[in-house]
Amino acid sequence: MLRGNQTYLRELNVADADSLLELQLNNRPFFEQFSMLRTEEYYTLDKQRHLIEEWKLSAEKDEEYRFGVFLDENLIGTINLYQVIRSSLQSAVIGYFLDQKHNGKGYMTEAVQLLIEYAFNELKLHRIEAGVMPHNIGSIRVLEKCGFHKEGMARKNVKINNRWEDHQVLAIINPHDE
Repeated sequence: MLRGNQTYLRELNVADADSLLELQLNNRPFFEQFSMLRTEEYYTLDKQRHLIEEWKLSAEKDEEYRFGVFLDENLIGTINLYQVIRSSLQSAVIGYFLDQKHNGKGYMTEAVQLLIEYAFNELKLHRIEAGVMPHNIGSIRVLEKCGFHKEGMARKNVKINNRWEDHQVLAIINPHDE
């Protein structure tokens, strides 16, 4: 468990599937503005259980690390490091979703800081990248508050709602490696 002042992160387990599904359903229109196309199956308890099991296997293989973001005992979001690359790169991509009603309260900023610390100190990563749609100012602000710097624009980079969208690329380098 990674504990901050307001929130904590922990790996999700199958017992969290109900809460994860509730988070997804309550925020479906909001999350779908920023995510890949999701089928109706995605919004089922079975699918959420299956995803949690897949994430556990991915962590065991050092490919992806996904955590729930908790406020008290309530799941308010998810955060992950994915596309973990080892060898000479030692990098990953960060992604996150926060319950819309909790936006603007500093919870995701704290969660990102906790995950950066984990990535650099425990996983020994050198670099973390993020890609954010340019109009998602709140998410860009979170990353900048956490030390990410803008690197450029990835044109037509990710397909969201059947449209190829540009993404602002941001990154942070492990200060122990500089």
